[in-house]
Amino acid sequence: MAMEFKLPDPGEGIHEVEIIKVLVSPGDYVEDGQSILEIETDKATSEVPAPVTGKVKEVRVESGDTVRVGDVVMVFEETGEKKREEPAKKEKAKKEEEAEERPEKREEKPQKAGKPPDVQRGEAGKGRKGKGPVPAAPSTRRVARELGVDLKDVTPSGPGGRVLTEDVRAHAEGKEPARKPEEEPKEEKAPTEAAEKKFEPEGRTERMAWRSVRRTTAKRMIQSWNEIPHVTHQDAADITDLETLRQKHKEEIKAQGGSLTLTMFVLKAVAAALRKYPRFNAELDMDAEEIILKYDYHIGVAVDTDRGLLVPVVRDVDCKSIVDLAMELPQLAERVRNGDAEREDLTGGTFTVTNVGPMGGTGFAPIINHPQVAILGLARAKLQPVVVGDLNEYEIRPRLILPLALGFDHRVVDGADAARFVRAVVEAIEDPETLMMKV
Repeated sequence: MAMEFKLPDPGEGIHEVEIIKVLVSPGDYVEDGQSILEIETDKATSEVPAPVTGKVKEVRVESGDTVRVGDVVMVFEETGEKKREEPAKKEKAKKEEEAEERPEKREEKPQKAGKPPDVQRGEAGKGRKGKGPVPAAPSTRRVARELGVDLKDVTPSGPGGRVLTEDVRAHAEGKEPARKPEEEPKEEKAPTEAAEKKFEPEGRTERMAWRSVRRTTAKRMIQSWNEIPHVTHQDAADITDLETLRQKHKEEIKAQGGSLTLTMFVLKAVAAALRKYPRFNAELDMDAEEIILKYDYHIGVAVDTDRGLLVPVVRDVDCKSIVDLAMELPQLAERVRNGDAEREDLTGGTFTVTNVGPMGGTGFAPIINHPQVAILGLARAKLQPVVVGDLNEYEIRPRLILPLALGFDHRVVDGADAARFVRAVVEAIEDPETLMMKV
């Protein structure tokens, strides 16, 4: 009995995933619960288990495909028992998979200047000219397989000689490709130098896949920048005493398996400031024209990973000590970097802190993590000469100064509010003894 397996809902409002790796091939026998796909969302990487014990009849996705929840990804024949696939058959399936190289994933060798790209818009009825894989989307390739059409025989009508799904259907029905009048070239000419530069950059290049995290980050940053009127307020904190305290206790915390960093102190200071100024721990409901104040202090901390920037969330920061944070945050960040984080680790944040200090920089303007209304950025602390006293009597001392930048939504809070909020954070971390007594 054949069973179509649809991509299950991963939850948390996620509607699509990217296929990182297909772990089985047609003809393989799998057991119920065996991993068959490796997928990636903007939250985490995970594996999809087989829903039954049986034989893989069809695999309808490839590595790199973006698949929506509910799409059929595989077809199984239920057998109720597992059988071992013959080595020769498995080797053959592996070779066939390697032979069908997708153009979106292959590394392109740079062409020499003046050499036209081999893919051109074909003339009606003449199919495609040139060598190499046919440019087409995964969904178009799937339709071609279902209709038994060789993409090399299809006349492309997409930009850059790309075969579209309607081209495949038109070819299968023996019709001319559907092409808008404005897309029809007036006459077939050799590509100009300008055209070459448009589709084939000169010099040594490399194409990289725009993966789930980076793609999703880009979409959210565009949404945040387009919807939120960003304003940045900058200040600086003298963390000389804090650093002395941190150095005093860091080995003790390390022996317990934690890591005492500047971020732990800042998280506590931010939680205290959010309690005092609740509009910074909020969301804006534009449809209802209401500001939603939040009284849970779940603070996200931006983490640099190989997959891109991710923001794990430390929950109930106001209820945890600095020692608690020193134990929890490093473990949370490590799970995120290794791709082992649960979705709960990456959702529900009410405010965000991002620290680029370890990488350097004197300051920056962070972009708000929509739908939050503010984000606090930390740059690199630097030893600086500071004048202490007044014009009549002063002295110069070396002090460790930390630059801070608060990005805030001007629809919800004003500049004066931002100045007071940042001052509350600064005063807290400049007096670490009192900050620790309040935990």
